[in-house]
Amino acid sequence: MIHEIFMPALSSTMTEGKIVSWVKSPGDKVEKGETVVIVESDKADMDVESFYEGYVATILVESGDTAPVGSAIALLAETEAEIETVKQQAQSGATTPTKTEATTSPGQVADVTTTVATADDTAGSSQNGAEHRAGRVMVSPRARKLAKELKVDVSHLQGSGPHGRIVAQDIEAAAGTQPTSPQTKAPVAPTPTVKSAPAPTPAPAPVATAASGQVVPLNTLQNAVVRNMVASLQVPTFHVGYTMTTNELDKLYKQIKSKGVTMTALLAKAVAVTLQKHPLVNASYSEQGIQYRSAINIAVAVAMDDGGLITPVLQNADQIDIYSLSRHWKSLVDRARLKQLQPEEYNSGTFTLSNLGMFGVDRFDAILPPGQGAILAVGAARSQVVAIDGMFGVRQQMQVNITCDHRIIYGTHAAAFLQDLAKLIETNPQSLTM
Repeated sequence: MIHEIFMPALSSTMTEGKIVSWVKSPGDKVEKGETVVIVESDKADMDVESFYEGYVATILVESGDTAPVGSAIALLAETEAEIETVKQQAQSGATTPTKTEATTSPGQVADVTTTVATADDTAGSSQNGAEHRAGRVMVSPRARKLAKELKVDVSHLQGSGPHGRIVAQDIEAAAGTQPTSPQTKAPVAPTPTVKSAPAPTPAPAPVATAASGQVVPLNTLQNAVVRNMVASLQVPTFHVGYTMTTNELDKLYKQIKSKGVTMTALLAKAVAVTLQKHPLVNASYSEQGIQYRSAINIAVAVAMDDGGLITPVLQNADQIDIYSLSRHWKSLVDRARLKQLQPEEYNSGTFTLSNLGMFGVDRFDAILPPGQGAILAVGAARSQVVAIDGMFGVRQQMQVNITCDHRIIYGTHAAAFLQDLAKLIETNPQSLTM
């Protein structure tokens, strides 16, 4: 029997995926629940696991290539003896893989699709006990390789990764070695020499630059941004601007900056607290009517180094203290740049914050993300001469501009939200630390 490994849909907007690397090669044995390939979705790199036990007969989509969601990317043979037959059938186009279901025993059906687990090899949400699929301990590819190198038995380990998955740090802890960076391979002992010279520092890989007139294809993340922005053109939007004095907020930031608090977290917290009073601004339009949200999840736009844009989400931002929120934000950004976010960490936002003030931008209009009712664009704080009780004084002021879906939010709703946000920032920012 032949089984297909399909290109999975790792997000609701994903139409195609790119093969980052194959963990298994043709001829390799594959266990049920074992990672076979790493796929790049719109925003992250994810492990794809097999629902089958068998042997990789042939790879249909090589590393670096893309394939539509739902298309076959590899074929599995049930036995080692069938590998050559499957390869020949694949070359002749005469394969008859099980596409929807395969009966394994009376009353039992084996799903033919693939399962998805995070590619994050760092400690994520910890749960006691290792995750099991069909009685097998779940181990990340890097952890499995490290376990072999360090001769660590994984069968009795408790995983600290997502859903109890065993990751590299668990192997290193069991072996009593120093943790290595997620991007660094386990060191190999050098061959002894009489006198070893220090290893030369490798030159950084040259950054690809576009020659004049050259067309550079968009990467997966950039294509996802294109789809989202085009979808936004179908929504009737309007903009409302507001000037806020930030002296008190700046004073608070200076007081708690040393504790790891970021201005991004402060702004996200202020927006989230204000949204408690304005649930309509946190809602979204649906064909059935206004979709009010059960949580306030603040998405914050972050530019990626290799192009594109991602919006890590601070979930339940109104309920979390500012110190925990700042630590969580740092973790989100770090993992976003490594393409290790899980889908719910970048697609669950109910309101978006876009801050270009850090680049010195005074004011700008933000494009409304699909599925949300509003996005707030934040400019830089500037020293301004203002009238204060009949006298002139200098105050730090920033301009914000909210973009709203006019199908559900009207000008008065946006203005009321901005007034309350300004009141919080200008007169009572200390409440954000409570």
